[in-house]
Amino acid sequence: MAEVHVIGQIIGATGFSESSLFCKWGIHTGAAWKLLSGVREGQTQVDTPQVGDMAYWSHPIDLHFATKGLQGWPRLHLQVWSQDSFGRCQLAGYGFCHVPSSPGTHQLDCPTWRPLGSWQEQLARAFVGGGPQLLHADTIYSGADRYRLHTAAGGTVHLDIGLLLRHFDRYGVEC
Repeated sequence: MAEVHVIGQIIGATGFSESSLFCKWGIHTGAAWKLLSGVREGQTQVDTPQVGDMAYWSHPIDLHFATKGLQGWPRLHLQVWSQDSFGRCQLAGYGFCHVPSSPGTHQLDCPTWRPLGSWQEQLARAFVGGGPQLLHADTIYSGADRYRLHTAAGGTVHLDIGLLLRHFDRYGVEC
């Protein structure tokens, strides 16, 4: 079987109005993909920027997949959360990006968004915190349902990803 190694890090995030940010991440693949080593999901630490608006996480990603086909190429889905002084967490943004399909190192910028909800939910978010969240996480990277949502733009998550491909030439795929 062909193999894909995804090695890199979630560097951090910029452009969020909230501070004390952390990121929950996961990887989604098709049925023909098997995870040989690494973990499918994780969470960074909380960072409160002292200077500038960049939250630095430098969270490692190290995944090794085997695949029988190209369908269901890996997608990285992200949830950025903020934590207030009382330890309460609220959603700052959802985002996803496709893992690049060419070998080498790649710098990715993943834009994020969050659901707006009704005007009552927006008012409650401003004064109490919280706010609307997705019931199903697969809506982040699935098609039609996401485009029916009313959303607000969030910030951008920055990633450095290195990709190694192995044995793809045996299956007629040129790298």
